[in-house]
Amino acid sequence: MKEFFGFGGYTREAEGYLSWQHLLFVTSLVAVMIALAVVLGMKNRSKEDRIKNKVLIIAALLIDGIELFKIVILCIRHEDAFHWIYELPLFLCSIQLIALPLAAFSKGRIKEAALDFVFIFGILGAILGTYGAGNNYAAYPVLSFDNVASGITHSISGFSSLYIAISGMASMKKKNIPITFSILGVFCVLAYVSNIIIDYNYMFLMRADGTPYQILYDLLSGNPIAYPLGVVALFIVYIVLYYGIYYLSTKKKAHA
Repeated sequence: MKEFFGFGGYTREAEGYLSWQHLLFVTSLVAVMIALAVVLGMKNRSKEDRIKNKVLIIAALLIDGIELFKIVILCIRHEDAFHWIYELPLFLCSIQLIALPLAAFSKGRIKEAALDFVFIFGILGAILGTYGAGNNYAAYPVLSFDNVASGITHSISGFSSLYIAISGMASMKKKNIPITFSILGVFCVLAYVSNIIIDYNYMFLMRADGTPYQILYDLLSGNPIAYPLGVVALFIVYIVLYYGIYYLSTKKKAHA
């Protein structure tokens, strides 16, 4: 258990990013994620919203509970009660720690917008946080607390996104699009300011750290202004494309 949680440092070497161990582990998580979303989504598709929402409530409690447990463990491991400042929900994936509970527990337009946000970014976060997490899998053994906890929480985000789609909970209303952009914009600003204050890399706005953002970082030669703006631009393009593909594939027009 001491080795699994990394107390005193991991004695095992990391198997490496995109190693067969990494790919086998994350593929197993993604397979379970998809299977649960399909089974529960189809089961609840014709049921009332109250029943559908129970699954999201469980998902929200799990993702936040695991994340809080992770923060406690990391503070103990680093022997630093203030280590939590490096574990704030200011990565694109970790916005779900707030968006998913909002989707599960709020009502009205806020709930609709939160559901759409989880629907749009949950699956992206799941892929980036499993297959694309070069920063984690290059540094820690695959079966370590850091990677297992991260893999599970990212998979919960992906599950929630797929479940919302399959169960028919996504509204994707035109009037809620500005809220989606606003949520993302606020977190990007908070992440960038936090990076400056504590010299960190929330939202990967300062450097790529072994993630797929490395392509953009190299393309822009790591320019401290162009690179973070480029990352934000990618988010915006993703949202626009997601809405566009959604309406084309469902043959729906944006609701008022």
